Order: sequence, then structure tokens, then C-alpha cells
Amino acid sequence: MSGLTHFDAAGNAVMVDVGDKPETQRAATARAEVVMLPATLAMIVAGQAKKGDVFAVAQLAGIMAAKRTADLIPLCHPLPISAVTVDLLAVNATTVEISATVRTTGRTGVEMEALTAASVAALTVYDMCKAVDRGMRIDGLRVVAKSGGKSGDFRQE
Repeated sequence: MSGLTHFDAAGNAVMVDVGDKPETQRAATARAEVVMLPATLAMIVAGQAKKGDVFAVAQLAGIMAAKRTADLIPLCHPLPISAVTVDLLAVNATTVEISATVRTTGRTGVEMEALTAASVAALTVYDMCKAVDRGMRIDGLRVVAKSGGKSGDFRQE
């Protein structure tokens, strides 16, 4: 399994041993979009969703999800997260962009925590609005930036 760090020589799944790695400041940002009907987004922006403030609830859900990533992804290390920010923005009449940034000082990166935060925030938007728009879709979940650690910085849009 050349190049894949979560497998041993026999192909068994393993948690990577990060004990000898130095602690460094690390950060990662992930993004996702929720695409919906214009009327659905207008309802969200106007604060008229029956379940409450969609953006505020999704923001909290994303923050909570980042803190629970190791409980959800089997080979992720539990990390001492320093900060999590989750931002939701209506970028046009049909699309909410979600951006989640996670920071830590540790021995491994926080890409999975950022991805988990963005995806759970997107799922929360869907959950809160599915009664009025079952055709919503979640698109483009990806890491757009990462810093710290041996592999250095990474950026993409």
C-alpha cells in the first residue's frame, strides 16, 4: 500500500504513530456549498425557517462536529483544538457557501476536522430546510487550505 499512511505492510488499517513528530501550529480550511431553490434561500435569509435561525444552528453544528471528528472517523487522532470557525454566506440566489477553519498546536493536521465541520454544517442546513426543499444538494466539499507540519502549506480554490 505504497504512499498510504493508514495501512501497514500487510495492508491492515492502522492509526499512524505521530508520537515522534514535533508539535507545530497547524490550520486547515474546508469549504462546501448547499444549492437550493431561490425561495428556500430567501426564507433562510429572511429568518423565516420554522426550525429557527438556520445559519446559527448550522454554525454551532459545524463547531461541535469538528470537536467530535475522532469519534466519527476511525483512524483520526483526538486533537486539542485551539479554535474552530464556521461561516455561512449566501453567495447568490441559490447557494450557501460554508467555510470551516480549524486550528491546533499538535503533531498531526486538522484537515479532517475542517472537512467534518463543513459537511455537518451543510447537513444541518439540509435538515432544517428539507420540509420545503427536498431537492437541495451539497456540493464541492474540499480542503482549500492547510498549513503547518512536515508537508508545509497547501492552497487551492
